[in-house]
Amino acid sequence: MSLIGSRRRALPRGATRRHQPSRGRQNHFDRWLDRAVDVAVLTALAVGTVALLLHLLL
Repeated sequence: MSLIGSRRRALPRGATRRHQPSRGRQNHFDRWLDRAVDVAVLTALAVGTVALLLHLLL
């Protein structure tokens, strides 16, 4: 019997450990970018809601 491709020990399952992101300029930029995307999405939802209401009412 061939052992090609078989593993002797089982692979770990479940959540993987991830490295914590370093605190610094990149993290600050990511938070700023997340805030900008949040504002853009909320603005788009508000404009879409107003447009839908105007379309249904008029």
